[in-house]
Amino acid sequence: VQFVESGGGLVQPGGSLRLSCAASGFTFSQYVMSWYRQAPGKERELVASIRSAGGYTIYIDSVQGRFTISRDNAKNTVYLQMNSLKPDDTAVYYCKAPSFAFWGQGTQVTVSS
Repeated sequence: VQFVESGGGLVQPGGSLRLSCAASGFTFSQYVMSWYRQAPGKERELVASIRSAGGYTIYIDSVQGRFTISRDNAKNTVYLQMNSLKPDDTAVYYCKAPSFAFWGQGTQVTVSS
């Protein structure tokens, strides 16, 4: 099982980024996928999740209305569109299928002017 995140970077407050996560080693279309983040000095937290067939999504309150999780089961890829970014969104972002214990290397998102 492997997760490879990409798309992070440095962005100004109010800007946007789109994260991608390529998954392999399991039947991607059958599993819930989630994005997590870990800010400096803080515990890792769940940001958003999407059901195996898509359609049903959940978000933490702090990103509701700004972030959108989606997936392409044909490409074994999950995305996180992040709009109206704030400095508090600065963190390393990880994707994961909650059913598995494996983590990817993450992608750094820094929101700063």
